[in-house]
Amino acid sequence: MTPKTCENFIKLSKSGYYENTIFHRSIKNFMIQGGDPTGTGSGGESAWKKLFKDEFKPNLSHQGRGILSMANSGPNTNKSQFFITFRSCQHLDKKHSIFGRVVGGLDTLSKMEKIETDKDDKPL
Repeated sequence: MTPKTCENFIKLSKSGYYENTIFHRSIKNFMIQGGDPTGTGSGGESAWKKLFKDEFKPNLSHQGRGILSMANSGPNTNKSQFFITFRSCQHLDKKHSIFGRVVGGLDTLSKMEKIETDKDDKPL
């Protein structure tokens, strides 16, 4: 459904790009974000070393827990960062490209949501 977005994530994953990266931002009742090798939320690059366009499909929505989407800094600014929702976040529809859903391990996602964070939402 979102081929370029999926291809980016798969290429980065297979290349080891995400190894030793952390989830650098976690907001209870919203989402957890990762995919930045600097661990700051300001780094990362796509598999093609440049930004790529958003991919929105009318049948894909941030409805429910465990939606996997690209994090970005505005339209068509996708790189390597992604997030997983802790709840429905339909206000993100047509702003962040959805490319997956957590289908197992939701108990782990619940534990991740409970992690303590600092004032900047960085997990401790």
